[in-house]
Amino acid sequence: MTPIEARRLVLQGALDGAGTPTERNRLGQFATPTRLAAEVLAHARKLFPLGRPVRFLDPAIGTGAFYSAFLRAFPARRIEAAVGFEIDPHYAEPARKLWRRHPLQLVVGDFTAAKPPAARGRFNLIVCNPPYVRHHHMTAAEKARLREAAAGASGVRLAGLAGLYCYFLALAHAWLAEDGIAGWLIPSEFMDVNYGEPLKRYLLEKVELLRVHRCDPGDLQFSDALVSSAMVWLRKRRPSPGHLPGHLVEFSFGGTLADPARSRRVGAGALRNVRKWTGIAAAGVRAARGASKLGDFFSVRRGLATGANRFFILTRAEIEARRLPRAFFRPILPGPRFLPADVIEADPDGMPMIERQNFILDCRLPEAEIRARHPVLWSYLESGKPSVAKTYLCSRRNPWYAQEYRPAAPFICTYMGRNLARRKKPFRFILNRSQATAANVYLLLYPKPALARALDEDPGLARRVWALLDAIPPETLLWEGRVYGGGLFKLEPNELANVRADGIAALLGVAVALR
Repeated sequence: MTPIEARRLVLQGALDGAGTPTERNRLGQFATPTRLAAEVLAHARKLFPLGRPVRFLDPAIGTGAFYSAFLRAFPARRIEAAVGFEIDPHYAEPARKLWRRHPLQLVVGDFTAAKPPAARGRFNLIVCNPPYVRHHHMTAAEKARLREAAAGASGVRLAGLAGLYCYFLALAHAWLAEDGIAGWLIPSEFMDVNYGEPLKRYLLEKVELLRVHRCDPGDLQFSDALVSSAMVWLRKRRPSPGHLPGHLVEFSFGGTLADPARSRRVGAGALRNVRKWTGIAAAGVRAARGASKLGDFFSVRRGLATGANRFFILTRAEIEARRLPRAFFRPILPGPRFLPADVIEADPDGMPMIERQNFILDCRLPEAEIRARHPVLWSYLESGKPSVAKTYLCSRRNPWYAQEYRPAAPFICTYMGRNLARRKKPFRFILNRSQATAANVYLLLYPKPALARALDEDPGLARRVWALLDAIPPETLLWEGRVYGGGLFKLEPNELANVRADGIAALLGVAVALR
């Protein structure tokens, strides 16, 4: 480590310590670790033409982690220009003092509002860890400005849910010289979510995508940000009509940029029809047309979102202590950590035979009728009016205490999880033989008519179907799901519905999807 880098790290720690993690999270300020910055610039040097003068730009420079690594990777004689933008004076002014003896032009200002240079003033190496500001922290006016600016700079019209980092990447197109190299350290979620589609089209249609390296989510790069990171490398060279079929893009995962745990080259043309990119390094591009999917056999829905679990979900003892009428409560499963087994048996009344038995308040009677006929329940509901009734979900329901319709589902999947060593599976499939519904920490799988009829005709079929669900390889589920920093995995209903279900199709003796 160089003396200037050691000083920068001390400065970074002091500046970060002056603000709260919550505020830095809101502003998307996550400092790049020294080791990672060094990896990134070492790879940039490999991609960069040998001997060519370098014009370097970091649109969100912070205290200069990438610039510090840049100075170690490229000799001074090759550096023609170096510019950095930093919008926050809290970081920018101390960074200017730190680098005042170095050839860095540090601009205190908003890169997204800056005017791009003319062609001869553009940069041939852009490396950036842009601010990870989620869309809901941006005003409607700001989004509108950024959308128009991004479309003008790159021809890409980003989606409304796109984070600020997407705009940085699109806007930088006008700052990058022809044949210039850009490396972007960004959240890997763009590879799987709908709002990432315009960004992926940009990478395939407007530039030459070189490499996508996804960091191992279990190796959290940023200790205070629950995001899984990816390093995206591109060259500003518009693909010709015949370019895509023959051009290979490297997808890598884990390890380091120089020595990834997995690596695979994929034809750029094949990426056009791939919905999710996160699993490509491990499994390549999958062709699954005509294959049966879980959505052919099940309607997948998220469990109940009450808006206030502590108010609406009570134990039997709590209901009895408050003398609330049991008629307005129905059983609901507790969270996954309270279910030691993956098969839930039921007593003759349909109650789940588990130690922790919870019940959800579900009443659709009007308040006047409750007050007249069930005064104890009315009094309990009145106690929730000052706070619970005003929460986001409750305030949009009529009446505010009525729950969504979610009958008990015979098959349940956990909504999120981690690849814990003791389980080795991030998601659990549960066979629910009880009449208990489930909250939104689960996904509910309701059999479609053909499967429902088969289950009615053969009482033993449910366990065989559950065994096939439980045997779905974790990588198959992860391919459809998404991952966050620290190894947190999540499945949305449509993602679970898209999981291959060849085993269930074979079990039922069908070669095509059931309807």
